[in-house]
Amino acid sequence: MRIGVNALYLIPGGVGGTEIYLRRLLEAMERISQHEIVVFTNRETGPMGRVCVELPVTATSRPGRILYEQLRLPGVLRRARIDVVLNPGFTAPLLSGLPQVTVFHDLQHKRHPEFFRWFDLPFWRLLLWASAHKSRRLIAVSEATRDDLLKFYALDPRTISVVHHGVEPEFFELAARREDGGYLLCASTTHPHKNHDRLLRVFQRLVQEQPGWKLVLTGVKGFVTGEVEGLVRELGLEASVELKGWVPRAELYELFRRATGFIYPSRFEGFGMPVLEAMAAGLPVACGAIEPLKSLTGGAALLFDPESDEAMLEAMRKLVRGEAPKDGPLRAAPFTWQRAAELTLAAIEDSLRGGSSRRS
Repeated sequence: MRIGVNALYLIPGGVGGTEIYLRRLLEAMERISQHEIVVFTNRETGPMGRVCVELPVTATSRPGRILYEQLRLPGVLRRARIDVVLNPGFTAPLLSGLPQVTVFHDLQHKRHPEFFRWFDLPFWRLLLWASAHKSRRLIAVSEATRDDLLKFYALDPRTISVVHHGVEPEFFELAARREDGGYLLCASTTHPHKNHDRLLRVFQRLVQEQPGWKLVLTGVKGFVTGEVEGLVRELGLEASVELKGWVPRAELYELFRRATGFIYPSRFEGFGMPVLEAMAAGLPVACGAIEPLKSLTGGAALLFDPESDEAMLEAMRKLVRGEAPKDGPLRAAPFTWQRAAELTLAAIEDSLRGGSSRRS
């Protein structure tokens, strides 16, 4: 069987956790699968996997990428004799005529359209709905995302597989050699739902109570980065807050290794990969009391109301006092990329035997 992987959406350092998801999943699939895997990439990404086809399209131009994916990619797939297509980034080439498996990381545009720019919403609403209904199998990265797919898209539940993310072994290795660098870490794209504005205002109160603490922010610079940078200046936190943006993995591991604790105030998540990574690294974790984070952490993190300044401040106080749960590595241990690859391959193989995901 020849599996085609549609990686046209990928912008290195520009799509956050879905980039790590694809790279680690692909590595694990190639280790364990007997099938041939062909990755179709764009000009920005370069080679990926053992067999890679670079196509003349750029993902930074979303309209151009979508048009290429819908109008040109189907022919490319057929000429490459692909048997089944894996779409790891929400959207599928609707006219391919091939069995498809599409990964949904969340349905935020349905749950919280207020967090989207008005000109982005038509794309998310139309193309994701169509991709869900044209795919034979769907993969949801959490039970919460599966529930949203069933609620909003009227799909057959038998066609949806829940496949959790894995976590890189390098994070577990950090737990044995941690140092206290005197800072809290937040790894998160600067998008509205990530709650950076409240995080900064609450952190200012912590610094007023306990001078000397630092906050390090890392992650893709999203479309509220300017507002976040402006708020740092407005609150007078230039000496206490460092905005690093997207960093190489080696640097990220070092930031995790030396952090006192990990704070994740997100209002909405599809899975919560940074929280899993922090638990694996042995970091004390405090995160929003939302699904899927409550299920993901399973008692191994402090939970707080992400809409409450007081609740977030108390969680920060506990982090710096060392009062958070310390069994994160044990909780994170079952989440492996090999397991994710096994379940993904099973969904791909099932897609050759089933119909569409539309409810019958």
